[in-house]
Amino acid sequence: MLDAALFMTNATRLKAVLEQGPSSNYYSTLVTLISISLLLQVVIGILLVVIARLNLNEVEKQWRLNQLNNAATTLIFITVVINVFITAFGAHKTGFLASRTSRNPL
Repeated sequence: MLDAALFMTNATRLKAVLEQGPSSNYYSTLVTLISISLLLQVVIGILLVVIARLNLNEVEKQWRLNQLNNAATTLIFITVVINVFITAFGAHKTGFLASRTSRNPL
């Protein structure tokens, strides 16, 4: 469920960045990071479905399941780091100018 919530949050952030347009600060950086994060989340979701479908009780599949689990954990860690950078660069207006432009659009 957290993966779905993060996916929706990133989709909303991408929409906000695209609405601000290329003139906003860090536009290309944010679009790239958010797109990579969304792609990784789709790959992680597929990987988790594959892991869930394999039978852990079969000894010959345990090594493969362990490798898939390690890959999923690594991708999740990378996704978290990318989302920290997305948050740091920001995808919305903040501060005095944001409150001023929201009340008096030019």
